[in-house]
Amino acid sequence: MQIVCIILARGGSKGLPKKNIKLFSDFPLVCHSIRHANNSRLIDKVYLSSEDSKILKVGSSYGAIPIKRPTHLAQDESPSEDALKHFLEEIGECDLVVFLQPTSPLREARDIDNIIELVLEGNFDSAFSATPAEDVFIWENTNEGLKSVNYDFKNRRPRQALEKQYIENGSIYCFKPKVLEKYNNRLGGHIGVSLMEGWKVHEIDCLEDFELCEFIYNQRLRDTG
Repeated sequence: MQIVCIILARGGSKGLPKKNIKLFSDFPLVCHSIRHANNSRLIDKVYLSSEDSKILKVGSSYGAIPIKRPTHLAQDESPSEDALKHFLEEIGECDLVVFLQPTSPLREARDIDNIIELVLEGNFDSAFSATPAEDVFIWENTNEGLKSVNYDFKNRRPRQALEKQYIENGSIYCFKPKVLEKYNNRLGGHIGVSLMEGWKVHEIDCLEDFELCEFIYNQRLRDTG
């Protein structure tokens, strides 16, 4: 069985310019995801897709196989699914794809192995990483005013009585190539969820996120590799 990892890291970030190669706890941000994948027990090859030659050069120095992505697939509005399709076209056949987002550095190699084992042992077609949504009560603005979404505020129940809900944390996706082909989506078919600790939910979009994630990383993951 051939299990591959793909990391998508474009160079055109606006929220935090050049964030993918900005030093995050001694390493360029994108390289943390490369290291996680390389430390996985189950991944055979690690690829990095980018339109930016500097990102590819940095990633290569940490062991990722570079894939030059066409510029039109690396715009603000470009769906990740289009870049994933390009990746699969470039590498040919494989059995399972692990998709890591470099803006989620709060993960460990064991989180990757957990989701792979979930898909293989549970006979899932795809899966995503998530954290349990505990004590999260969501409201939305509607034309009729504020509306409670994931609970009924008129009938509050104890936390223990609420249905299990999950926050998709954007860190890891795992799918069989046929899923992307059939559904034009990283998720489809029989979908599983692989749980991670709640503090791993944070993603980096701006400088404040970067500083928060780096603080958490240095407290909890700095010595884990």
